[in-house]
Amino acid sequence: MVVSTIARAKTSVSSLRYQQFKILSAHGQCHHGPVDGVENDKLNMGKIRIVAVIGTRPEAIKLVPVILAARERSHLFEVKVVQTGQHRELVDQLMLEFGIKADANLNVMQPNQDLSYVLAESVRGLSQLFARENPDWVLVQGDTTTTLAGALAGFYNCGRVGHVEAGLRTGDRHSPFPEEINRALTTRLADIHFAPTELARRNLLREGISSEEILVTGNTVVDALLHTLSRIQVEAPSKSRYILVTAHRRENHGPALLEICEALRRLLTRFRDVRAILPMHPNPNVRDVLVSRLGAHDRITLTEPLGYTEFVKVLNASVLVLTDSGGVQEECAVLGKPMLVMREHTERPEALDPDVAILVGTDPAKIVEVGSRFLNDANKTSKKQALSGKFGDGSASIQILDALLRRRDLSIKPVSFQGASQLRLGSLT
Repeated sequence: MVVSTIARAKTSVSSLRYQQFKILSAHGQCHHGPVDGVENDKLNMGKIRIVAVIGTRPEAIKLVPVILAARERSHLFEVKVVQTGQHRELVDQLMLEFGIKADANLNVMQPNQDLSYVLAESVRGLSQLFARENPDWVLVQGDTTTTLAGALAGFYNCGRVGHVEAGLRTGDRHSPFPEEINRALTTRLADIHFAPTELARRNLLREGISSEEILVTGNTVVDALLHTLSRIQVEAPSKSRYILVTAHRRENHGPALLEICEALRRLLTRFRDVRAILPMHPNPNVRDVLVSRLGAHDRITLTEPLGYTEFVKVLNASVLVLTDSGGVQEECAVLGKPMLVMREHTERPEALDPDVAILVGTDPAKIVEVGSRFLNDANKTSKKQALSGKFGDGSASIQILDALLRRRDLSIKPVSFQGASQLRLGSLT
């Protein structure tokens, strides 16, 4: 039942060993040379020390698999997790779900914080931490303000920076804002670029990045999704159909969000047998609009942000997804889920498919037109039986860690990965 699906799940926390965060003395000088060189015997001694920087929920989802994989190979890696606090409750909820506790938290979050404040405070706090911790690698993910801050602080402290999900581009520096500029600047600061797709690799090559510094790994969101799908309990199919809606992106604040609300109301008016579930982002610029425009609708359920396991359950059982999220685009592509992307541009064109995934912007007429077509052809959800490999096979985390090992010992060969992507959807719906 939909009601049981959206109820807050009490997820169990895995019993991971938690080591206290250890601050090392600062050396006050750069300790790393070119990324492809073996500096000296120092790099061949001891564990590789990694600091993973997390600021937002999407970063947490996509770095958690790398963190868990590194901790499973604790004889080779020592990984520390630092939160900037750019988002607080959303990240804490996600980390708790996967049994991970941050080793340090900068707590930069403030009400109505602006981008310059988050960037300045994050760079300052991370720079101090990196100077003391002296990591071999700083790992940042994606394109948030925290991503840019982590890369800049790593560069300032002469550390190696690894960029997870590198090379995504729309070609419009203002869309999405500020993510397009954040990821382009992070590219200039990173030493190694973990591209999720071949298209992302080509984007980086066009910008002058050496092919030796780029590794196509697939996207770590596939790792997280497959891990979650493998452990969720199958629920009896619900007789009611519902749309999952996520809307939060900064460029959709204001008039665009009002258009999204209007489109959803029109779509539900046309399809009386369909409901909508809309987890609300905590940003008041989003939440206040959603509550005022949709809160009284009898077939729209506004919820607090869902835990990741809970979200995957809802996503997997939906008949259609309306989203402006980047990560949800990838998850829908993996699942073959019908999707309307409510943006003018996407840095993930691989997710688009004329049969199941359309870029529609926020125009209500287009959202209703394409959404109606998908809802009238419910059989589309059963046409794809296997998980799509557009964004990788679930081995991205292993490939990332193996790349770091090869830069310590060039004789190490990659670890082979046996098909997590062979998991089929038939047992999940």
